[in-house]
Amino acid sequence: MRAPDWLTARPVAHRGLHNAARGIIENMPAAAEGAISGNFAIECDIQLAADGEAMVHHDDELGRLTQGSGTLLAKTAAELKQVRFKGTSERMMTLADLCGLVAGRVPLVIEVKSRFDGDRKLVKRMAEVLSSYNGAAAGMSFDPDQVVALRELIRSRPHGVVAEHDYTEKDWPDASAAQRKEMTHLRHFFRTRPDFVAYGVNELPSLAPWLARNLFGCPLLTWTVRTPEQRARAARYADQMIFEGFVPGT
Repeated sequence: MRAPDWLTARPVAHRGLHNAARGIIENMPAAAEGAISGNFAIECDIQLAADGEAMVHHDDELGRLTQGSGTLLAKTAAELKQVRFKGTSERMMTLADLCGLVAGRVPLVIEVKSRFDGDRKLVKRMAEVLSSYNGAAAGMSFDPDQVVALRELIRSRPHGVVAEHDYTEKDWPDASAAQRKEMTHLRHFFRTRPDFVAYGVNELPSLAPWLARNLFGCPLLTWTVRTPEQRARAARYADQMIFEGFVPGT
């Protein structure tokens, strides 16, 4: 499908409009509310819980930003919804909770986290949640298999690929050597058929996203824009930025 205009119409707040110094932690409800107040789209991450629920959280383990320890996959949604973000009274959300909070006021750009094992349960749950959601939403993933799942299971929503230039075994331990090779230079492009690409800002300009954008018409988002230099790079080479650490327009 053709990527909708709303995908690039406004800056995208990376994991919501968070500010740890003010007690607003990434992917928590207040970060989503902050993005809504600023009229920014929201990029968020989802992870799979033990009972198949989609939880809004970047890490696959507790502890960096939250109370508790252990993997999300070992806990049910009910258990994870009791987990508090450090230094706050706010708790982890499900994707359905986030959709209820946003209520279509700004677009959602949802990154599907993956263990590179071909499991489609997380995308299936995402499809269930979005089937009754009337707001603008798109899905994306680093994992080509999950991008294919998004295309096949959520046909009414745009699907994209998150990408960067290099994929090392150290940084991508769950992906096999063959999977890392396919991810490099968007080699999977004709298999995944993304509607858009989100590419690392420090690696722009780069041939693969340039071809996707200029030859195949895929809008190009770029992440994660934090500095004035990165903002200038995003403006020059991409259609919209995924940002954090500042508020565009102020």
